[in-house]
Amino acid sequence: MTTTTTSSAADAVNITDVVLRDGHQSLIATRLRTEDMLPVCPALDAIGFHSLEVWGGATFDACVRFLKEDPWQRLVQLKEALPNTPLQMLLRGQNLLGYRHYADDVVESFVAKSADNGIDIFRVFDALNDLRNLETAMRAVKASGKHAQGTLCYTVSPVHTLERYVADARRLVEMGADSIAIKDMAGLLTPYATQELVAALVAAVEVPVHLHAHATSGLSSQCHLKAVEAGCRHIDTCNSAFAGGTSHPSTEAMVAAFKDTSFDTGLDLEAIKAVGDQLREVRKKYAGFESEFTREDVGVQINQVPGGMMSNLANQLKEQNALSQIREVFAEIPRVRADLGYPPLVTPTSQIVGTQAVMNVLTGSRYKSITNEVKRYLLGGYGQPPAAVDEGLRKRAIGNQQVEEGRPADQLDPEMMRLAADIGELAESQEDVLTYAMFPDLGRDFLQGRRDGTLVPEPMPAAVAGDAQRPVTEATPTEFVIDVHGESYEVQITGVGSDAGGKRQVYLTLDGMPESVVFEARDSYDAGAGGNGGRARATGKGHVTTAMPGNIVEVLVAVGDSVEAGQPVLISEAMKMETEVHARQAGSVVAIHVAKGDRVTPGEVLIEIE
Repeated sequence: MTTTTTSSAADAVNITDVVLRDGHQSLIATRLRTEDMLPVCPALDAIGFHSLEVWGGATFDACVRFLKEDPWQRLVQLKEALPNTPLQMLLRGQNLLGYRHYADDVVESFVAKSADNGIDIFRVFDALNDLRNLETAMRAVKASGKHAQGTLCYTVSPVHTLERYVADARRLVEMGADSIAIKDMAGLLTPYATQELVAALVAAVEVPVHLHAHATSGLSSQCHLKAVEAGCRHIDTCNSAFAGGTSHPSTEAMVAAFKDTSFDTGLDLEAIKAVGDQLREVRKKYAGFESEFTREDVGVQINQVPGGMMSNLANQLKEQNALSQIREVFAEIPRVRADLGYPPLVTPTSQIVGTQAVMNVLTGSRYKSITNEVKRYLLGGYGQPPAAVDEGLRKRAIGNQQVEEGRPADQLDPEMMRLAADIGELAESQEDVLTYAMFPDLGRDFLQGRRDGTLVPEPMPAAVAGDAQRPVTEATPTEFVIDVHGESYEVQITGVGSDAGGKRQVYLTLDGMPESVVFEARDSYDAGAGGNGGRARATGKGHVTTAMPGNIVEVLVAVGDSVEAGQPVLISEAMKMETEVHARQAGSVVAIHVAKGDRVTPGEVLIEIE
């Protein structure tokens, strides 16, 4: 047994505690309020962590949407309360904190202002590991004089080899990365795979290697141990008050594991435990945001589908009264993923793959209906897929359209001046313009409410929890609006519902991390009558209907138009995935029963063709 009581600087393990960002994002839907963070900051600051992750991901959205806090002001307050510890954030490369690619001037401005307001370390990643989508952000971090951490999103596929990860790590260092992070967002790493990967990276690059591995599968603490044995000296952990499950291994456990070894962190276990005791009391206030979907689930090692993605898919199938087909969907997901070149299942690719898999199963024919997001993906709109896509699918989806081979952001014009003009006097600073840029509708409402003095945070979880426990009746289907990360999804729950109005809280995950979802009940409808529009049920070949509940984005024809079989006549949207709806026969359009913005459900007659 090793009895060493001190460690050399080279061997000591450095810890980044994620409790102020990923911990509460993973377990209580990013709802921890700044007022509950600040009291523990002096104790956290005195411990001596390598860094504290405090910003990025869903925190920006949750502040503006639910807590009615200025996220920039939160960062300033945390920097003042944590003067001795470097602060860290997660940044989605060219996507920043949103889903779309932003122009380079927005990325540069966002990074500069984040640095000005207190961020010292930027962990920069891209959903496809397309390193071109990191170039501008990495360059901006270096220009700010801050630490640029290049990130490898870990996944498992025939093309995600050890050699590929090593090559990407070397490229990141060439781009200026001061360190390399392995980001295992879904908990797919196993201990020995970790050991092999870390050893290869440590041998290949001269910058520090960091490990960020979620505890979803129950293996993360073992992965951390093997990583350290293989040469990793920087690991992410979370204070035990918000550790485990879909969060991270506890800081206390890892500090204790390395104590009196050559890897000793040198951190005071009692001091960390005291912070945990304090935060455990705080967590009780947020009991209404706890969820069964944040528990440990080794199933991710079996099907490689993150647990929260499963819950998301289950809800889509429930809308169709097709929950019995969920195993077919799980079997279809890897096939769709292979067809699309094995993208990691992380936002936004998890939605793209999952929704297409659902449509393939429900329509009874693979790619009978293809979402516009899949088409955009195949056109190169999200970047370069990890592997070659199925050319038959590409041809079917986009025909002879030219695929964009370059960096997607090269197609974007500068945006900052336009955004500043759009938001006008509501923006009192460049930070306000950037808030508007991240979430235009939400940001505008927030800035207007701030000016008018009408900002009111959501009720504390007790009220939400009580509402969630109201009896559910299966006879009253209901429409809902789902808000996630500043994006609104309108879905129809057919076969389940509630006789109560108002809002209910549930939890889904879009990228392996649990995120809050607010279900806001709208008008109920009679499923037998064809939905809230009172439309007739489709019975003939000339009746155009949808395969998925959603909203009409665009009507492409007018009464009197002649159409061909297979011609797109509508564009609908479900779960932010746009899909063309086609005519099943040639003929003339004799009636249109929908308009842009209408809510529709499967089986309704939307257009009549004779």
